[in-house]
Amino acid sequence: MGDGWEVNFRNLEIMNKSHTLKLLKQMLGPDKDFRPGQWEAIEAVAVKKQRALVVQRTGWGKSLVYFLATKLLREQGAGPTILISPLLSLMRNQIEAAERIGIRALTINSANRQEWAEVEAMLANDVCDLMLISPERLNNEHFLKTVLPKISGRIGLFVVDEAHCISDWGHDFRPDYRRIVRIIQMLPKGVPVLGTTATANNRVVQDVQEQMGPGLTVLRGPLIRESLRLQNIRLATQSERLAWLAENLPKFNGSGIIYCLTKADTEFVAGWLKQKGFSAEAYHAGNDSGIDRQSLEQAFLKNEIKILVATVALGMGFDKPDIAFVIHFQRPGSVVAYYQQVGRAGRALPKSYGILMSGAEDDDIQNYFIDSAFPEERVFTEILRVLQEHESLSIGDILAKVNTTFGMAEKALSLLELDRAVGQTYDRKKLYFRTPHPWKPDTERINRVLALRRSELAEMQDYVDHQGCLMAYLLEVLDDPNPSPCGRCANCQGRGFGAAVGEGLVIEAERFLKGAEVTIKVRQLWPAGLFPDQKSKIPIECQNEPGRSLSLYGDAGWGKHVAAGKYRDNHFSDALVQASAELIRNNWNPVPFPAWVTCIPSLRHPKLVPDFAWRLAQVLGIPYYPVLLRKRNAPEQKTMQNSSMQAANVLDTIAIESKIPSRAVLLVDDIVDSGWTLMMAGYLLKQNGSGAVYPFTLAKATGRTVNG
Repeated sequence: MGDGWEVNFRNLEIMNKSHTLKLLKQMLGPDKDFRPGQWEAIEAVAVKKQRALVVQRTGWGKSLVYFLATKLLREQGAGPTILISPLLSLMRNQIEAAERIGIRALTINSANRQEWAEVEAMLANDVCDLMLISPERLNNEHFLKTVLPKISGRIGLFVVDEAHCISDWGHDFRPDYRRIVRIIQMLPKGVPVLGTTATANNRVVQDVQEQMGPGLTVLRGPLIRESLRLQNIRLATQSERLAWLAENLPKFNGSGIIYCLTKADTEFVAGWLKQKGFSAEAYHAGNDSGIDRQSLEQAFLKNEIKILVATVALGMGFDKPDIAFVIHFQRPGSVVAYYQQVGRAGRALPKSYGILMSGAEDDDIQNYFIDSAFPEERVFTEILRVLQEHESLSIGDILAKVNTTFGMAEKALSLLELDRAVGQTYDRKKLYFRTPHPWKPDTERINRVLALRRSELAEMQDYVDHQGCLMAYLLEVLDDPNPSPCGRCANCQGRGFGAAVGEGLVIEAERFLKGAEVTIKVRQLWPAGLFPDQKSKIPIECQNEPGRSLSLYGDAGWGKHVAAGKYRDNHFSDALVQASAELIRNNWNPVPFPAWVTCIPSLRHPKLVPDFAWRLAQVLGIPYYPVLLRKRNAPEQKTMQNSSMQAANVLDTIAIESKIPSRAVLLVDDIVDSGWTLMMAGYLLKQNGSGAVYPFTLAKATGRTVNG
């Protein structure tokens, strides 16, 4: 009896595997086969109905597992698969492949609102095989109250893509993923659950096991990337690194990615490469130049663009198998993040390159990211206080009362919701309210996570100077069971790309940095709470014209000279005056050209900017009139963290002290941060009869944007 049962089970296993292999070939091509571990993962959830966590390197084919498992389960009469993923926009190719085996995949997201009713009807009629949703959708009242209850009792498979985001210890923890844990805990017994990730060391795996419940099967494969040649290069200045790129990129065949830590860096690196004749585009979360990220992705996939210069916005899930190189312009904050990004290279190539450059600014940027990883305790308590004082508030209303950034407010509200201290309601827009649930800060957890981030940074600093095998170092930190020398990296072979660059090219890159275009955008809307009785749109006749800055503050071009002039010398050099005049006359040349100059006054540094503005006016050959008066000191604008606070901080501190010309004016300041000081001063000038107002500053503060 027992032997017969074992034979039948074995025959069933062979039949299932054979059938699934046919489906795989139908999806990918007749010459394809399972990669090691793929069938075992499919079998765990589709045949054995287990809960499983699959940890496999990037490019291994994790999406294939849940699409094939969905097909098998649907053939068995199971309900639809629910896939939670932050990568919906990057899954178009995988969905097209799944359609070849009859999988109908649908999505509900903020971009397809007009399709919601149709999608919900298809779900209700059981003609949807796989529903893709973002983790943020689990915080949407309509989805939770209308969509999820219709299918919660008949979910066939529940998939959590990028499952490391559940864990505090994961390099990319996301509060919305904690809502996933609650749903998993409520699933009926016997519903299989699949988590997938490429970036989970032992600590993260253990935490995810605890979050996803008992009996979780962990299926882990080797992380070594056999096609990848790794090398580290130290070049302190940005001009040296730009020169290195111009000199060495022609040596690479095929397309590639250059990762930068900030949006501003992607823009100037892409600009430099274009100037040197390369096909390159900047890619970041703030792309608003008329080319959206999806268009950039498609152009890159089709090799219409050879190089994407990207922030981590081009991160998890981007699948282009023929990427020949991944170069980091700056050092990432952790080995896990670096492994994931460099793993974009060489998925279907016999040879690819991962070049890590590092420079003087790396630690400052990473320390900023760590310091801003969590909102301050003050932000939590102030948000709770203002919600306690009001029935409900929008996030804009909250920002008018709490001095924090939009991103920090969002993060704090998400965490407070998870702790059940804050709830949500909808009345044309999302509103937040205080619940009766008590709350206290989890300071111990925050300190634990921050300590981990600093230890990860130290590991990455060590990696840059590591003399042994670079791949083995990465694998050891990632807890790969066999971190043996690769024999291919620059350290193993004792050779690689040279670090030296020609002095002439470095000087040219320095000139490029000094001449990079930095714009000051027009403010078109009043921030929430500033003028409650007025319309939010600023009348066009009261708006400034688009402005310009000479540099990005502290950058390798003029920015470092601005920093020295403001904080060391208390005087801006004649070189800055001359460079500003050349930019205004030759590069910018606004029409109508300013007929006079004025500046933003300061009580802290009363002579610094007026002296610069006066000398600039002399070089431009137009008069300088100090018509603006600072009535009182306000906190420095850089301490104000959102538009509402920044605009309110300027309001009533500036006045007009004399009659002003009615012609176009150049409005000068040293550093622009939020732009509200320039906006309010320009508004005042316009109200008192000036012509067009053109803002100009020596530098623009960049801030730091991790997904920038």
